[in-house]
Amino acid sequence: MPISRNLAPGIVAALLPLAAAGPCDIYGSNGTPCVAAHSTTRALFFNYNSPLYTVQRVDGTYKDILPVSAGGVADSAAQDEFCIDTGCWISAIYDQSGNGNDLTRAPPGGAAEGPEQDGYDALADATAAKVTLGGSTVYGVYVSPGIGYRNDETTNIPTGNAAQGIYAVLDGSRYNGECCFDYGNAETNDLDNGNGHMQALYFGLGTTGGHGSGDGPWVMADLENGVFAGADPGEVSSNPTANSRFVTGVVKGMPNYWEILVGDATSGDLSTGWAGVRPNGYEPLEQEGAIILGIGGDNSNWAEGTFYEGVITDGFPSDEVDQMVQADIVAAGYSV
Repeated sequence: MPISRNLAPGIVAALLPLAAAGPCDIYGSNGTPCVAAHSTTRALFFNYNSPLYTVQRVDGTYKDILPVSAGGVADSAAQDEFCIDTGCWISAIYDQSGNGNDLTRAPPGGAAEGPEQDGYDALADATAAKVTLGGSTVYGVYVSPGIGYRNDETTNIPTGNAAQGIYAVLDGSRYNGECCFDYGNAETNDLDNGNGHMQALYFGLGTTGGHGSGDGPWVMADLENGVFAGADPGEVSSNPTANSRFVTGVVKGMPNYWEILVGDATSGDLSTGWAGVRPNGYEPLEQEGAIILGIGGDNSNWAEGTFYEGVITDGFPSDEVDQMVQADIVAAGYSV
């Protein structure tokens, strides 16, 4: 059964959504602040009004894309005007938390180099994941094989076996079974450093450490050398296929305990896919604190998926707080 953990003293009595809040305001007010927050679709703090991401044109010029107003959706009109009649790529995704944990193209790693001449991964096409949010056009980050983002020199990201939460909003119709469409905590040297050196949210059809029920795709955890739907190496019947058009996934852990939560990002609550111990050989974790998007910890860059927004928290959010964040995501209004 899901349980509430790691709430600061007195927080339980104050478990109420703020009158005007984004996901990171909700997490912060309940004792588990965002230490990284990334989105190309909207601000994740109510008062955030700085660049969300940067687009790069074929001619090498750049433009920062901001929210249309503080706390609002991305100014896609500015991107459209800048990118008209030319190719554009997402060259940076900015950390809204204030920790400077921005994501740029991933360097070569132990598993693979990227397709660029310097071995780095490619950048995502800035127009390949067009959707609407609250009725306004926005663009997600479509990752195809060879594309990846990373930051190996982060600030305040949990390390060792420290408690951590992750959520992401993803496209439930774009995925594959290759390694690894991840968002979360990974190695700082771009190598496979062994079991437990990662704790990232994975989405796809991978089965290296087990899988969920049905045909997939599934929200799981990449803990290095395996993606896991729970503690069992086979099917975890409680972890459902997550094929709604927009998927909310949560992976969070603390010593001797972790959870997966899954939901439709356009309606309803999150359900518990797993709540219990970690797989054999993965306790304690040895998280290193790099951040990856669209790749595995050693730059395994053969996956496919689309990312719209996500955060990493310092501490283990309660299920009640994650449900409040899910309600905020639903209210934001993702649509095709």
